[in-house]
Amino acid sequence: MSDKKQIKIISWNVNGLRAVMKKKFPTIVQDLDPDILVLQETKLQENQRTDEMIHLHSYKSFWSYSTVKKGYSGVAAYSKSEPQKVITSFSKPEFDGEGRVIQLDYPDFTLFDIYFPNGQMNDTRLQYKLDFYDWFLDYAGDLRDQGKRLIITGDFNTAHNDIDLKNPKPNAKRSGFLRIERDVLDRMIDLGYVDTFRHFYPEKVKYSWWSYRFNARKNNAGWRIDYFFVTKDLIDKGVIKEAFIDNDVFGSDHCPVGIVLEF
Repeated sequence: MSDKKQIKIISWNVNGLRAVMKKKFPTIVQDLDPDILVLQETKLQENQRTDEMIHLHSYKSFWSYSTVKKGYSGVAAYSKSEPQKVITSFSKPEFDGEGRVIQLDYPDFTLFDIYFPNGQMNDTRLQYKLDFYDWFLDYAGDLRDQGKRLIITGDFNTAHNDIDLKNPKPNAKRSGFLRIERDVLDRMIDLGYVDTFRHFYPEKVKYSWWSYRFNARKNNAGWRIDYFFVTKDLIDKGVIKEAFIDNDVFGSDHCPVGIVLEF
C-alpha cells in the first residue's frame, strides 16, 4: 500500500469575492474539495471580510489587499494545512500596493498566488504589467537558485499561443495577446518552467476566461489566461499527476483551474 499523499491545488479568479459568495461559493468549494485554494481579484479591503470568508470550512485563510484603490485587485489563499511561511509584502511598494501576490512556503514546494496586471487600459499599464513580470521572474529565479521547487498560479492576463484563445488574429494587437506579453511566457518556458495543462494536453482547446459580452461563455469564445506553471523538477520527478480546467463551475467570468500533486 502506497504511503504517498495527494494534494489538490485550485486557482480561481472570482471577480469579486462578495459577489461569488452570493452564488454558493462555500458549496462550490466544498464540492471541489481542494487542499489549497487560491483566489484572485477578491476586490476586498480587510474590514469587508465576513466571518464566513475568513473561516471557510476547515481552511486557514491568508489575504493581500490593494491599498491604492478600494474594490480593486486583491488575492486570498485557503489552506487545510498551515504553511511554514506566508509572505504578502515583497519590499516593492509599486507592486505591493495593489495586493497581487501571496507566497506560501510548504515543506515540499513554494506556491505563488498571483493576479498579474492587465495591460489593456493604456501604455502605462502595459509597461507596469511587463515590469511586474520582470520583477517576479527575477524574484522567483533567486528562490530557484536556493533550490526551491516552485508552483506559480493565478490569472496571468496573457494567452500564450493561438490555441489558447478563440480568435487569435483579431486580438493580435490587443493587450493580453501582444507578442511582447507572449514573449514573457516563452521566456518562462525557456527558464525551465512547465505549463502543466499543456504538458498533459498539448493539443486540447480549453479556456478559463470569457467576456461577459456577446454570449462568449455560451459560445465558448474564450481565452486561457489562468495557469499553473511549475519548475521542471516537479514534472521530472512525477510529482504533478494531473492538470485540469473546470469549465463546469460558474460564478465568475473565469473558471477554476487546478493541479494534483503526489508526494
